[in-house]
Amino acid sequence: MFQGASSLNLDAKGRMSIPAKHRDALVVQSEGRVTLTRHPHGCLLLFPRPVWESHREQIAAWPMSARAWQRIFLGNASDVELDSAGRILIAPELRAAVGLERETMLLGMGSHFEIWDAAKLAASEAQAVEAGMPDVLSNFSF
Repeated sequence: MFQGASSLNLDAKGRMSIPAKHRDALVVQSEGRVTLTRHPHGCLLLFPRPVWESHREQIAAWPMSARAWQRIFLGNASDVELDSAGRILIAPELRAAVGLERETMLLGMGSHFEIWDAAKLAASEAQAVEAGMPDVLSNFSF
């Protein structure tokens, strides 16, 4: 179960260091093999390979009417491995597709991560707060 936010910087080659707490879990869960893909909300998704493989099978079975969504998720998927320094290389195409620059945020979302441009995430969260809590969460409380 991945959770928490980490503020990270991409290096000049587009590599991002995975925080040690998550790196260790990824090595155990998937031997450091992960898959990156694009999300229509403007971020990247990072899955341990075994988790991605089950999603990939489900997505591949979608009907032709969902072909555009298959292109977003499957067509943009990229298999990568953590290097010896615990970094992943994010392909230029994926960085460009979601506007990743230097300052990024890695968010643990349970079974996977979201990778956001830091400014874009802040704007998205501000917009969500401004819009108010959706009705489906009206009974939620801490």
